Amino acid sequence: MSAAITLENLTVTYERRAAVHHLSGCFAGGSLTAVVGPNGAGKSTLIKAIVGVMKPAHGRVRLGGLSARAIGYLPQAAEIDRSFPISVADTVAMGAWRHIGAWRALTRDHAQCTRQALIAVGLEGFEERSVGSLSSGQMQRVLFARLLVQDAQLIVLDEPFTAIDARTTQDLLRLVRTWHGQGRTVIAVLHDLEQVREHFPNTLLLARESIAWGATAEVLCSANLRQARNMAECWSADSPLCQAGGEGR
Repeated sequence: MSAAITLENLTVTYERRAAVHHLSGCFAGGSLTAVVGPNGAGKSTLIKAIVGVMKPAHGRVRLGGLSARAIGYLPQAAEIDRSFPISVADTVAMGAWRHIGAWRALTRDHAQCTRQALIAVGLEGFEERSVGSLSSGQMQRVLFARLLVQDAQLIVLDEPFTAIDARTTQDLLRLVRTWHGQGRTVIAVLHDLEQVREHFPNTLLLARESIAWGATAEVLCSANLRQARNMAECWSADSPLCQAGGEGR
């Protein structure tokens, strides 16, 4: 399979201190990959660089011919404003914008696609509910329904199962496996290593730099996890500024 995403010596910084440091590698087309690592390891920063929310200080992200509009991106729940008065149906229908543009009206086909997506995530009958009235699990189902409508070839999820109930997690994991079975490329930041071992065949273990990247069973060995913890314990706010043009370790 061709590489859907290639990282070339990627460095992403906050105030010139590296959050992701000289990272190279690729996510193969059609792969299902978990991104894991200690707190502050740069996992969400990497995701934001992939989808174009953050710009690299050095290196680049190659999308393998995909346009930014072909990426389905689900940010962390804390980054989503639920105070805006919008219905569940309208939120899900926003996934069609990459097909029709921001100013064209939705068609009957798009409305039908929205209904089918809500049925798929178990929210039939929720169309007129305000998103502000939903539980965390229900809101996450809505956002997965929006991804279904978007029909993206690359799906990027940042902590998609945090603070939601077990049943919702299992239902949404089934959708993730379905996307993978359809040949879509899926990348997800996760914390539950047992969940990763059970459902994600590939893993990137990150501690600002790559500790290991490949088959999950090989990556999540005790030696690699210990190395990631040790690197995290060495981080300091007083560490030298990253020389973005330099070579990685």
